[in-house]
Amino acid sequence: MSRKAGSKDARVIRLRPYFYLHVIDNNTNVTTVVVGPKTFVRKDHEQIVLPSTAMINIPPRHYCVVGNPHHRGEVGASADEHGQVRLQWGEHEVRLFHEWDAPFPLYPGEFLKEGVTMLTVVKEDAALRLYALRDFEDGDLKRHAGDEWLFKGPGTYHPRREVQVLQPVESRLIKLNQALRLRAKRDLVDSTGKERKVGEEWLVTQQGSYMPGVHEEDAGIVKAVVLTEKTALHLEAKHNFTDVYGYERKAGSEWLISLEQTQTHIPGVHEIARGEVRKTTLTKQQYCVVLNPVDEAGVPQLGLRQLRVGERNFFLQPGESMENGRPQHVKILGEDEALLLRAREQYDDTDEKGEPVTHQPGDIWMIYGPRKFVPAVDVEILEARQRIPLDENEGIYVRNKQTGTVRSMTGQSYMLKPNEELWDKVLPAEVEKLVQEASKSSKRRILNRVVAYRVPHSSAVQIYDYKKKNSRVVFGPALVMLEPDEQFSILSLSGGDPKQPNAFTTLAMPLGPDFMNDTVVVETSDHARLKLSLSYNWRFEYDENNPKHRSMIFSVRDFIGDTCKAIASRVRGAVAARPFEDFHKNSAMVIREAVFGHVEGGEIGEKLVFNANLLAVTNVDVQSVEPVEQRTRDALQKSVQLAIEIATSSQEALASHDAQREEAAAKGKLAQQKIRDRAAAEDDRKLLVKLKAETTALESTGQAKAEAIARSEAALIKGRAAVKQATLKAEALHIRSSARLTQLGMRQEQELTHRKALDKLEIERKTKEADIESKKFKQIIDAIGSDTIEAIARAGPEMQAKLLEGLGLQGFLVTDGSSPINLFNTAQGLVSGQ
Repeated sequence: MSRKAGSKDARVIRLRPYFYLHVIDNNTNVTTVVVGPKTFVRKDHEQIVLPSTAMINIPPRHYCVVGNPHHRGEVGASADEHGQVRLQWGEHEVRLFHEWDAPFPLYPGEFLKEGVTMLTVVKEDAALRLYALRDFEDGDLKRHAGDEWLFKGPGTYHPRREVQVLQPVESRLIKLNQALRLRAKRDLVDSTGKERKVGEEWLVTQQGSYMPGVHEEDAGIVKAVVLTEKTALHLEAKHNFTDVYGYERKAGSEWLISLEQTQTHIPGVHEIARGEVRKTTLTKQQYCVVLNPVDEAGVPQLGLRQLRVGERNFFLQPGESMENGRPQHVKILGEDEALLLRAREQYDDTDEKGEPVTHQPGDIWMIYGPRKFVPAVDVEILEARQRIPLDENEGIYVRNKQTGTVRSMTGQSYMLKPNEELWDKVLPAEVEKLVQEASKSSKRRILNRVVAYRVPHSSAVQIYDYKKKNSRVVFGPALVMLEPDEQFSILSLSGGDPKQPNAFTTLAMPLGPDFMNDTVVVETSDHARLKLSLSYNWRFEYDENNPKHRSMIFSVRDFIGDTCKAIASRVRGAVAARPFEDFHKNSAMVIREAVFGHVEGGEIGEKLVFNANLLAVTNVDVQSVEPVEQRTRDALQKSVQLAIEIATSSQEALASHDAQREEAAAKGKLAQQKIRDRAAAEDDRKLLVKLKAETTALESTGQAKAEAIARSEAALIKGRAAVKQATLKAEALHIRSSARLTQLGMRQEQELTHRKALDKLEIERKTKEADIESKKFKQIIDAIGSDTIEAIARAGPEMQAKLLEGLGLQGFLVTDGSSPINLFNTAQGLVSGQ
C-alpha cells in the first residue's frame, strides 16, 4: 500500500529547499531537525514528529517572537551529550530581520509565540508607552523592572523581550486660547524643569503639540473664556494662591475678571469658574438698588443698600444682588397719579413748598404728579395711586385707616389720601346674586365700588341702615346706591299654583296693579269636595309722601301668601254653608260675596282692602270648578250629559218641523213650474215642425243645383291640371337629358386628359429607365473590360468539357424533377454529337 511522501508514515521524504521536518530516534529518544533540499529515508527506529514544514522567513522591517528559544554556541545551536538541542524554557526571543536574514527552522520544543509582524513605526507627535518586565541596560541607561517610559517618534521601534508595549500615546494639540490640564501621578519634574508633587495639577499654555509625560495624567483641554465689554467672568478660589495677574487670592474668595484686565482668561487649576456675569446697563429712565454692595477691598457690606441711577454701566460684584432681580423704571407721575411712600429709616426730604421735612421710620406720606421720582434707599414705595373718576351714578367706599370710619364718595373724581384705602363691601350671597341678575352683566362686581340697584317701575325697595337702626323705602323707577352700613331687605314670596311659601326671593316689592292665581279646595254643606281655580286682581293703595304708608307696605313680608290664605278662608266658609246644586248654579256670585262682602244697601262690595299693608283686591275670577271626589265628578258629568241630550232633542224636533214645512212649500212651487214649462214646450214644438218643412224644401232644390255646378268645375280643374302636368314633365325630361349629356362629355374629357398625363409620365419613366440601363451596362462593360468578358465566355464551356472528361462523361443533364424534358430531342442531340 503506497503512502504520500509528506505523511509521517512515509519511508522516503523529499524535502524542498527551505523546508524542514522533525525526526525522533526511538532508540536514543533524541529529536533532530532535517533541513532540505534533501531526500530523507526514514529508518525503522525513526519516527517523523513534525512533517515537512516551511521555514520561517523574516522580510525586511519585520520580526517574530519565538518561545523556548535554543542556546546558541559559537558555531550554531548547542546540544547536550545526547545530541538534544538545549532550550531556554519559559523564555522568548525577538528575532529581527537584520539578525535573521535567512530562513530558519524551529528546533524541537520551540514554537512561534508571535508570527511575522511588521515593525511599529512611531510617527511624529506620537509615542509608545513602554514597561520594563525585568532589569536591563538600555544603552547608557539602566532600566529596572516596573519602570515606564516613552519611545517618542519619529522612529521605528524594535521590540525587546525585557519590554512590554502598554499603549500608543498621541500628543495633544494646544490651540490658541486653550491650555492642557495635567495631573502628576507621582513626584516628577515636568517639561519646564519644575518639580511636581503627586496629585498636583498645572496648565500647559504654550501653543503647539505637547506630549504628556509617562507620569503625567491628561485631565483635558481647558478653553479660554472670551471677555467682552458686556461680560465678565466670575471666579472662586479653591486654595490660597497667587493668580496670573499677581493678586493673592484666599480660599473661598470670589472676584470678577473683566475686559479691563484681559481679553481672554483661562481658568487656572486653583480657580472655579462660576459663570459669566453680564454688565448691567441703566438708561436715563432706570435705576436699581444693589443689596450688600462691596467696598473698595471687594468685601460685601451685608445688610446695606445702595442706589444706582442711570445713565451708567456696571458689573454686579460677587455677593451683590439687585433688588427685584432687575433694574426698575423711574416713576413718572401724571397729573392724576401719586405714590404712597413709607420711610424705612429717618429720611430728610422737602415738601411741595420746598421746606425741609424729616420723616421718621414708619411714616407714610404721598407725593403727587406731575413729576419724575426715584425712591431713595430709605424710602419704600407701597403702591401707585390714580385719581378715580366717578359719574353721578358711580361711587367708591373709602375707609380711614386711623379712625376706621367708612364713607362713600359719588359723583366726582377722588384721590385717596395717605391714611385712606378702598374698602370692600361684601354682600350676602343671595343679595349678591339678585344684584348681579338685576345688572344683567356677566362681570363680577367690584367690591370697593358703591352697590347700585335699579328699582323697576311700580316697585319699591326697603333699605336698612344697621348703624342708624332705621330703614328707608325707595319707589321705582329709581337708582338705589347703598351707603357702607346699609343692606337690602330680602323678600321671600310665595309662588306656584297652589301657592307654596318661599318660592322665590326678590329685592323689589311689586306694587301692582297685577294678578295672582290660586287653587282652593272647598267642601259644600252636602259634603261635596270641589277644587276652585281663582284669579285675583290686586294693587297697593298708598301715598308715597306718607312715611306711615312707606313702612306699612313692607309690614307683611309675604303679602302674596297671606292674601291667598285670607281669601281662601273666606271662600271655604261661604261654600260650606251652601249645597252643591246651589253653589254649582251660583258659584261666581257666592265667591264674590265671600271675598268682597256686602256694603250698605245689601250690594256686593267692589274691593277687599288689607289695612295691615294697604293691599287691595279689586276683582275675583273663577276660572274653573272641578269636583275632587270621583263620585261627585261622575254625577256632575251625568247631569251635564242629560241636560245636553234634552237640549239636543228639542232642537232636533224644531229643526224637523221647519224642514217638513219648507219641503211642502217647495213641492207646490215645483208643480206650478212644471205646468208652465210644458205649455212653453208645446209652442216651441209647433215652431220646430214649421221650420223643418221649410228646410226640407230648400235642401232638395239646392242640392241638385250644387251638385251640377260642382261637377262642371271639377272637370274644368282636372283638365287644366292635366295640361300643366304634361308641360312640366316635358320640361323636366329636357333638363334631365341636358344634364346627363353635359356630365358624360365632361367625364370623357377628364378621362382623356388623365390618360394623356399617365401616358406622358410612363413614356418619361421608360425613357429614363432605358437611359439608366444603358449607362449602367456601359459602365459595367467599361469596368470589366473586353478581355475579361471574353475570358468569362470561354470559361464555361471549357470548364464543362474538362469536368466531363474527368468524370468519363460525354454529356449531362440537370433538372429539378418538376420541369418536363424532351428526351427524344436530347437523345438525338447526343447521337448527332457523337
